Amino acid sequence: MKLEELDYALPAELIAQVPVEPRDASRLLVAGGAGAHLRLQDRRFCELAGLLRPGDVLVRNDTRVVPARAHFRKATGGRVELLFLERLDGAAAQGAPAPDQSGEAWEVLARGRLHGGETLRSEVAPESFAVEVDERLGDGRWQVRRAAGCAEPIAHLLARHGETPLPPYIRTALADPERYQTVYARLRGSAAAPTAGLHFTPALDEALGAAGVAIEHLTLHVGLATFKPVTVARLEDHPLHEEPFVVDGAVVARIAAARAAGRRIVAVGTTMVRLLEELGAGTAAAGAPAAAGQGDGGAYAGRTGLFITPGYRFAAVDGLITNFHLPRTSLLALVMAFCGVEETRRIYAHAIDEHYRFYSFGDAMLAWGGAEAAT
Repeated sequence: MKLEELDYALPAELIAQVPVEPRDASRLLVAGGAGAHLRLQDRRFCELAGLLRPGDVLVRNDTRVVPARAHFRKATGGRVELLFLERLDGAAAQGAPAPDQSGEAWEVLARGRLHGGETLRSEVAPESFAVEVDERLGDGRWQVRRAAGCAEPIAHLLARHGETPLPPYIRTALADPERYQTVYARLRGSAAAPTAGLHFTPALDEALGAAGVAIEHLTLHVGLATFKPVTVARLEDHPLHEEPFVVDGAVVARIAAARAAGRRIVAVGTTMVRLLEELGAGTAAAGAPAAAGQGDGGAYAGRTGLFITPGYRFAAVDGLITNFHLPRTSLLALVMAFCGVEETRRIYAHAIDEHYRFYSFGDAMLAWGGAEAAT
């Protein structure tokens, strides 16, 4: 697939700058059928319970966004912005202490020029929050290490001094950082929100339960694989970085049993599509005991680098709830794989014509794949 096939023109005024209130007042574009039989309905997200069947299973990502963006000064006075993506020394991003705190290392995405060996000091807490630059990892990523004399784990310092990592196309300050979290966010570890989940409310969850729709939660921490744009000429040459997941084996078993019984599995967000397909296709890492504080009773951790592009055969997901994505991204390629390339273009064209709001704080779509799309 060529890069330009992931393009579309979007009027700037359709890029949502603030979330709607209440959360489930956002619009929902429902797409059913395929080819000439594609049918589109303009609905509201608060109507979701009436658009699903009793027995359907919604699977949501309960990751929690870390205040992962922080600004630093170099010894020369130069300013550097770091987005802390993932801890690299065997401890989870939740801030669990490593056996040797002096070895606390992180993968960061840097904006500004860095050099190995230099020390960066926080603009807001220069005496207590400092990192040493280790080495370049590629794609704008660096490994940094907690500097000597920095007494607290970096995750604790980020919680106090970091900023909510809003995407660069959002230029309006967020009055309440919790609006960039889902209401069910639980395990800290993401550098970006799983935005399809931002539309849910406790009242909507109650309505879904009353309608016989089950809700399950798995965790995939959102990182560079999700938000890095495609820059290569061919989509197949795009390097998709791995992202860590933590799942409860009992939940995975319930989801598998539901699908085997003919119940529809609806992934909330592209992150859940990737994780469910990774697990359902039997390609997940063998798994390891979950990090401290992440639960027990069969919980295990792994990583996924599953890259879903048009032509992929879905094994675990029947329906998809997702926001409208940026052009030239792996997320749009996944939606095209699920809905069909031409169908996705028609869905997006309709959304633009009807003035849907796009991207992280925008509206959502509900689409069906496989046999469901043909009915």
